[in-house]
Amino acid sequence: MKQLSIFALIAVLLVGFSSVFVVQEGERGIVVQFGKVKRDSNGDTRVYEPGLQFKVPFIDSVRILDARIQTLDGNADRFVTSEKKDLIIDSYVKWRITDFSRFYLSTGGSFLQAESLLQRKINNGLRSEIGSRTIREIVSGERGKVMEDALLRMARSSEIGIEVRDVRIKQINLPDEVSNSIFQRMRAERLAVAKEHRSEGQEQAEIIRANVDRRVSVLLADADKRAREMRGEGDAEAANIYANAYQANAEFYQFWRSLEAYRKAFDSGSDVMVLEPDSEFFQFMKQSR
Repeated sequence: MKQLSIFALIAVLLVGFSSVFVVQEGERGIVVQFGKVKRDSNGDTRVYEPGLQFKVPFIDSVRILDARIQTLDGNADRFVTSEKKDLIIDSYVKWRITDFSRFYLSTGGSFLQAESLLQRKINNGLRSEIGSRTIREIVSGERGKVMEDALLRMARSSEIGIEVRDVRIKQINLPDEVSNSIFQRMRAERLAVAKEHRSEGQEQAEIIRANVDRRVSVLLADADKRAREMRGEGDAEAANIYANAYQANAEFYQFWRSLEAYRKAFDSGSDVMVLEPDSEFFQFMKQSR
C-alpha cells in the first residue's frame, strides 16, 4: 500500500511537471498537438506570452521561439547594375517573427532555415533594385532609395511569417578584376596627365631659357659694343695726344721713340742684331750732338 502511494505521488508529480512550461522574456511559445499548431476558439494560433503556462501533458509539445528582433548579416553577394557592371554589396537585415504558426510550419522552427529563405528573398529584392540603377545612383544619391524599395518588396512578402524591419547596405565594392582594371586605367590617366604637365613645363622652361639667353646675348652685345666704343674713343684720344706731342717738338719726340726702341731691343742683354752700317735704327748714335 505504501509503495502504491509512492508510485501515485510520482505519477502526479510527472503529470504536474509535464503540464507546466515556462516562457522566458523575449520569447513566445506555441503548442503542437498531434502535429498541428494549437489554436483558440476563433481559429487563431495560440501564442503563449512570457511566464508560467500550462498544457495537456503527454499530448501537447511546446515550441519556444525567439520573438526579439533578429539580425541577418550574411556574406557579400555580386549584383549587376543597369550598366551591366558588377558590384559586390554587403548588407544586413533586421527581422522578427510576426506569425509564429506560419513560421513554424514554413521552417520547422529553425532560424537557420528562416535566414536561408530570407537571404534569398533579400538578394532577389536588392538584385531587382540594383539592376534598374547605375553605379553612380547606387553609390551616391539613391542608396537610401534602394534600401527603402527593397524593404517594401520584403514587407509585401511574408510567406514564412516574419516581418523585415530594416534593410541596410554596409559596403559597396567592385570585384577584384574590375578594381584592378579601373586602377590601371586611373594610373594610365594620371601618367598621361603627368606627362602632359611635364611637357608643358619643359616647353615653358625652354621659353624662359630662350628669353634669358636672348637677354644675355643682347646685354653682352651691348657691353661689347660699349667697350669697343670706349676703346675706340681711348685710342683716338691717345692718338690725338701723341699727335699733339709730336707736333709740339717733332725732333725730340723722334729721339724719345728711338731711345724707347733701344731699351726694348737691348733689354735682355744677350740679343744679337745684324744691321747695315747706314741703318736708320742707330741714326741718333751716329750724330755727335
